[in-house]
Amino acid sequence: MDETIRTQCVVVGGGPAGMMLGYLLARCGVEVYVLEKHEDFFRDFRGDTIHPSTMDVLHELGLLDEFLALPHQEVTKAQISFKGELVTVGDFSSLPTKEKFIAFTPQWEFLNFLAAAGSALPSFHLMMSTEATSLIEEEGRVLGVIARSASGEVRILSDLVVAADGRDSRMRRLAGLQVEDFGAPIDVLWMKIPKPKGATPAPLAFFGSNRFLVLIDREDYYQSAFLIRKGGFPEVQVEGLEAFRERICSLAPFLKESVMELDSWDKVKLLSVQIDRLRKWFKGGLLCIGDSAHAMSPAGGIGINLAIQDAVATANLLGPKLKNGALKDSDLQAVQDRRERPTKQFQSMQVFLHRFIISTRNSAFAVAVFRFVLKHFAFARRRIAYTMGVGFLPEHVSPEISGL
Repeated sequence: MDETIRTQCVVVGGGPAGMMLGYLLARCGVEVYVLEKHEDFFRDFRGDTIHPSTMDVLHELGLLDEFLALPHQEVTKAQISFKGELVTVGDFSSLPTKEKFIAFTPQWEFLNFLAAAGSALPSFHLMMSTEATSLIEEEGRVLGVIARSASGEVRILSDLVVAADGRDSRMRRLAGLQVEDFGAPIDVLWMKIPKPKGATPAPLAFFGSNRFLVLIDREDYYQSAFLIRKGGFPEVQVEGLEAFRERICSLAPFLKESVMELDSWDKVKLLSVQIDRLRKWFKGGLLCIGDSAHAMSPAGGIGINLAIQDAVATANLLGPKLKNGALKDSDLQAVQDRRERPTKQFQSMQVFLHRFIISTRNSAFAVAVFRFVLKHFAFARRRIAYTMGVGFLPEHVSPEISGL
């Protein structure tokens, strides 16, 4: 063993949940190490949406103005094109939040922002290019992790290991925690489509003929998501790139020239959609949060914000006890007790959307009803905006952490 580190908490995974938790714990005075297996954050992630509830957290931490200085697009109204007819899905302008819009920010920008904020705290340690490979256990209790870095193997002993290493979490698998899979009938094809010159602001999504396209505006290109049937990518490939480009243009004709850039399947990435949840989020010495505890569908774009809420709740409930060396397993149960209900509510909503609106035989009828409700009932638009922008149980940073 090349090195041994003793700390109060080690967080495995430098995504939104892991980075936010690491920052919050360090701000509380907890010695924390965050392990990220990649050398940087510059990758195409699925979640680019920072919702008003997350911006409230940043405001409570005094970080909001710095965050809003990052490159971002502000969406006050979420709009969908239904076969060319523009309909508002959610109007965020009346939310009871500090900011009344969704900020579309490349996730690498957000993670770099949190890393920079954490670097100003003496008890925050970010270890890039460091991959946790195994758990250190004794009599069924987790005592730390063994990780591999560019400089060799490192043994990290800690009072708590937090698994924030994503939907394919190695930590939860090694811990033997059971996953309940709720199934998802769709997959997503993820690609970059150049933004046409002089293009006017495009809707967030396009519905039509059992097809669904999402366009995330990144200034000079759209990060695009095209929904397909689960396991249907080989069939799409057999039909050919020209047919695939035509599918996209049938929804968004203004992309006719831009989609010609999709001249190879290497430019189209398959994202397998999962909706699952751990039955038990913890064992002695280990806690799972974010996608490690509950993988979310891209529907509603709430995955990153749910992960942030997990991190805030975890820091509020465990931070002071970690700092004072008084952490108990019942405290880990308290995190699950608090965050499990809103997770179940969001996942139930996503399962409904997939089964009854996007992918069923009656989807045309379901979409027509959905469009009618959105057009004629303002309360439905307000409710959707509140659910997306605030959520079922928004978390707020405790005064002990925020300093307020």
